[in-house]
Amino acid sequence: MTTPPSTSRPSRSYDAVIVGGGHNGLVAAAYLARAGRSVLVLERLDHTGGAAVSTRPFTGVDARLSRYSYLVSLLPRKIVRDLGLDFRVRARTVSSYTPVERGGRPTGLLVGGGERRTRESFARLTGSDREYAAWQRFYAMTGHVAQRVFPTLTEPLPTRDELRRRVDDEAAWRALFEEPVGAAIEEHFADDLVRGVALTDALIGTFADAHDPSLVQNRCFLYHVIGGGTGAWDVPVGGMGALTDALAGAARAAGAVLATGHEAVRIEADGRTAEVTHRSADGEHVSAARHVLVNASPYELAALTGEAPPPPAEGAQLKVNMLLTRLPRLRDPEADPREAFAGTFHIAEGYGQLAAAHTRAAAGELPDAPPSEIYCHSLTDPTVLGPDLAAKGMHTLTLFGLHTPARLFARDNDAVRDELLKSTLAQLDAHLAEPLADCLATDTDGRPCIEARSPLDLERDLRLPGGNIFHRELSWPHAQEGTGHWGVETGVANVLLCGAGAVRGGGVSGVPGHNAAMAVLDGVRS
Repeated sequence: MTTPPSTSRPSRSYDAVIVGGGHNGLVAAAYLARAGRSVLVLERLDHTGGAAVSTRPFTGVDARLSRYSYLVSLLPRKIVRDLGLDFRVRARTVSSYTPVERGGRPTGLLVGGGERRTRESFARLTGSDREYAAWQRFYAMTGHVAQRVFPTLTEPLPTRDELRRRVDDEAAWRALFEEPVGAAIEEHFADDLVRGVALTDALIGTFADAHDPSLVQNRCFLYHVIGGGTGAWDVPVGGMGALTDALAGAARAAGAVLATGHEAVRIEADGRTAEVTHRSADGEHVSAARHVLVNASPYELAALTGEAPPPPAEGAQLKVNMLLTRLPRLRDPEADPREAFAGTFHIAEGYGQLAAAHTRAAAGELPDAPPSEIYCHSLTDPTVLGPDLAAKGMHTLTLFGLHTPARLFARDNDAVRDELLKSTLAQLDAHLAEPLADCLATDTDGRPCIEARSPLDLERDLRLPGGNIFHRELSWPHAQEGTGHWGVETGVANVLLCGAGAVRGGGVSGVPGHNAAMAVLDGVRS
């Protein structure tokens, strides 16, 4: 469900004008309105929610998919409690399943279903208990870091030394903050498949090699293993739109005005006062504000304020949504599809395969074996399906492809996307006992229920620069030069960045929205 167009007309002056009605903007609006501030949210589209929405993408089919963002890990329970949100998540019973062929026979690695089954799966794949013991040590290390780092995300930005002291583990700090994460993975694990499964968290939406000296892969890895203080990725009950609908409801109930169909086109601010010019179907408006919070990319912020744009961002993912009449059978005789697809189903994500895919994409070519991962929302939360679909045993599938930077689609987005989708599904079919095409549902027009989105599609639909789901490269969760007290400050004291491009932004977290609201309420100035 998406929020319907607002009938409210913006008035002249507010304590805060928020540009962009995605989840971070709604978090900021709810906090500020609950604190007694007058708040106007301007949203270009006819609904709020941004990339965190649930939609029915297939004509005449009663299935609500989390169309863009799809899992929850980084959303602090503090935000849910503070704002009184009616929003729940459910844990997945399986963390991951990775099919592979070894010795001429199909097999796979199951992580989840209990300690005994996970240990036995590691032993079945690798022939000993060594890799499972290493897995336990490695994720005990990341779990320790998660417990120490995650609570800091909604606190004033710590310095690097303060965060290092808080982590209080020099080996973990070196492995995650100072050396390419590939070194730690290779030190802990010997098996290529196990190494690949560990590395994938460093590559979600991030085009990098395991040993990239910039450590952009480490930053991505860090945010993927610290969520909730555990690193667990949960399923939003009712789909991702359930969160943004709850946030919109909380903001409205507190008195915020949500104006959909209003596109901000200019921000003029002097550090004490500001004016935001915005357009709608009935003309141009100007709203005054003491503070402006921008829930858009740093690139959009620069365009609105007339500043020089930041370096260009680039996304690197393929997003595919599907509806199936049934889950496909697997070639691995010991794999139950209801388990294998309940967690993250890794495809062509061995360590060597990931390196080869990156090398080929960096050379300007589509990977020969495109890596991707799949999960089935409806196995954990069947409420996203209409009763008739659920009764028939139908299921959703979400696929997220890696190492497909936006530059690859520049010559012909539609043709390249279709070629990539075909080769990606071929990699999946190699591990299935029946073609996925035989399991795809059709809509009321007879078309297969499958849609794919490239980085350029996301740039067009959501104004994500380069299709980058994080708005720009992820940042370390500590202060650096110019990052300010909360990590949301800009060069103008009363203009704040409350979107994914803020320090400690990225993912569905609400953290930048919370922190921008705290910066306003604390009276912080850069």
